[in-house]
Parts: sequence; structure tokens; C-alpha cells
Amino acid sequence: MTTSSTLDLTDLAFVADPYPALSDLRAAGPIVWHEPTGRWLATTHDAVSQTLRNRALGRIWHDHEPVDQMAPFNDLHKNQMMENEPPEHTRLRRLVAGAFGRGHIERMRPRIESLAAAMVAELDGTFDVLGQYAEPMPVYVIADMLGVPRSDHASLRDWSQAIVHMYEPDVDDATRAAAVEASVAFSAYVTDVIAHRRQNPGEDLITDLLRERDAGASLSDDELVASVVLLLNAGHEASVNVFGNGIHALLSHPDQRDRVTSGEVPVATALEELIRYDAPLQLFERTATSDVEIAGQVVEEGTKIACLMGSANRDRAMFADPDTFDVARDPNPHVGFGMGLHFCLGAPLARMELQISIQALLDRFPKLELAGSAPRRPTWVLRGYRSIEVTA
Repeated sequence: MTTSSTLDLTDLAFVADPYPALSDLRAAGPIVWHEPTGRWLATTHDAVSQTLRNRALGRIWHDHEPVDQMAPFNDLHKNQMMENEPPEHTRLRRLVAGAFGRGHIERMRPRIESLAAAMVAELDGTFDVLGQYAEPMPVYVIADMLGVPRSDHASLRDWSQAIVHMYEPDVDDATRAAAVEASVAFSAYVTDVIAHRRQNPGEDLITDLLRERDAGASLSDDELVASVVLLLNAGHEASVNVFGNGIHALLSHPDQRDRVTSGEVPVATALEELIRYDAPLQLFERTATSDVEIAGQVVEEGTKIACLMGSANRDRAMFADPDTFDVARDPNPHVGFGMGLHFCLGAPLARMELQISIQALLDRFPKLELAGSAPRRPTWVLRGYRSIEVTA
């Protein structure tokens, strides 16, 4: 028998704290039909894993309408690997991964360590750890890697925010217009950078993307722009929210903070719990390309199934005491970076960047505390805070 739900994913109470409702969904079944959106919801760790690994379930891009108005936004998505399946996904990911694998990540380590040390040295008293540290940090890192000026970080962040707001349910006309405007500006910016790098190659990722070949073929200009925008968006959007959600959870549990600052639990181990406990990406959607069975439920061809990542990370069938924040949790098989074909290409960079930035912050401020309540962003799919005031 089909289990269904009418849960309002835009309800402010749900957005503020989705985990009680997600627990109810898991109790209802591993696969639940969501009536308001006409799609299946994968609620358990097993169902999400099956969905992400099953090749009959793909990322099928559909242009946002009206198509003529939304063309700049649509073009950035249908020309990058995240919204494609093999063979296009294979070709695009291989080209980007080839450039990514040229030592860029390890070459960034000393830069990130130096950057984190310089940034925490400027912090003191009461400050917004998100706005003054976590938000600029990953933009600086990915900007350095791509070979674009750090001074442009505010524009990159604003454009990225406008674009990713489109991933939320029930977006309005103002959000669509802002996403289109940001897509136009972002594309023009990246196009100029690419033109400069063609004439002035450097030791950066864009130069390597221009050089990269797969069976003699390279990225088209549209694919190159879309891939760079994807790397900029993914390179800092998720990192900011992992840091913000994670550091808020850590400081909300001073006993757990002390386990990290004392050295009892390595930052590398604690980081995995920071990712699991309050997932920065709560939903990732797939579409059935043929009839497929997931957790005992047939998902018919053309039907969408949404993986509830935050729910999977709180599944007691996989995690002991899943609602308990435990920095020493090990193993910690969270789905924070996805699984299968679309596993996050930048996961090694994200882990390194987050470990370094958290370590630097806690080394300087081992008794860091929350200064008050932190306002959430009014979004759920990409879950994060507006600001987090802390006291050193």
C-alpha cells in the first residue's frame, strides 16, 4: 500500500527545524508519495543510497519557463555535468576531473593555511563568524584555484546566492528575475576571465580546463563557462553552510567543543559529524528513466524521486542515537557529499578547507561561544544561517 504525505516543505516551522517531520516521514516508510509536489520522497539511508546508485534514476534537466526569459539560467545548468547523465556526464566530468587532478587541491593547502591564519588573527571579541570568516574563506579559496581576483568575492557570492535560490520549492517571479540577472552577470564575468587566460595562461584551474582534452575533444565555450560557474557555486555554497551549520552545532554543545579543542577528538573526525548532523543539502532529485523498484516501491518511468539527505543522516538504522551530536562518531557514513555517479567532485577540497579553517578558529579561540540566537536563511533545500554571532 502506498504511503502518502501532504507535508508543506515551505512551512516556516518545518524550515526552522525539519528533523521532527523528517522522523515522522521515515516512520511512515522508506518511500513516501508527496502529494503537493507529485513525486516520491526517499526518507531512509538505504532508500536514499539505492536511489543515488541506481543508474535507471538520472538527473534529467527540464528548462525553466518561460524559456526565452529563463535562457541564461537554463544554459548554465544544461551545459554542466551536474544536470547531465552519461554519455554527456561522463565526458564533462572526465574533462573537469582531469584538470582538477593536476595537483590543484594539495597545492592549495599552504594557501588555505596561510589564509585561515591571517583571517582568524583579525577576529576578536564578539563577531559574526559566518560573515567575517566562513563566507569569504571558500570564495577566496576557489577564486585562487580558478585564478580570479579575491577582491571579486562579494559579487561571486551574490551571484551564487541568487542562482541557488532557484533550487527551493515554489520560487516567485522576483527570485526568477534575480537568478536570470545573476546568470547573465556571472556568465559575462567568467567569459572575460576565460578570454584573459587564453591570452595569459597561468598555474590555475581555468588554464588547465582550457588545455584539457578527452579523446581529442575539449569543453565547448558554453560548457567551459557553465563548468566554472558550477565550480564557483559548489566550491563555496556548500562549504559555507557546512561550516555554519556545523560550528553552530559544535558551539551549542560545549562539551563536544571541548573534546575537539582538547585534542581528544581530531578535527578531521569531528568534521564528518558536523556534515551529518545538520545537512547543508537537504534534497537531491532524480527522475526514473524506466520503471525501477526502490525499497519495495515501483517508481514509474518519468516520475521524480527526491532524496531527503538530512533524513538519511538521521536514520537510526544506520546511526546509533542519530539525534545526538557526537563529534567522535566513527564510522560516519553520512550522505553529505552524495553517492554514485554524482558524488561531489570537490569533496577532497571541501574536507581539506573545512578542516584547516575549523582548526585555525578553535586553536585561536578554544572557548568560543555563541553570543545569542542565530537567524536562519528562509530556505530548506540549501540549509544554512544568515549570521552567527560568537564571543571569543
